[in-house]
Amino acid sequence: MTAAPSLAAAFTVRSGVVATFDDHVGAGIVRDDADAATWWFHCTRIADASRTIEPGTPVRYRVEPGPTGLEAVAVTPTA
Repeated sequence: MTAAPSLAAAFTVRSGVVATFDDHVGAGIVRDDADAATWWFHCTRIADASRTIEPGTPVRYRVEPGPTGLEAVAVTPTA
């Protein structure tokens, strides 16, 4: 993953696109629209509780501390 944003930026709502998602593993990567930073997320962090999302889906999300470091949370499809 890329370097962490400032603390204030970490908790703001960001926009991006799902770069990858593996249904078997239940995890994926979001690529930020503003700076191309990438953030790991677990399927339980998908806001609609679907536990799956297609790569290429535009999303809004926040970056917060998780069990393995900073990760995307509240991953919400926008399209």
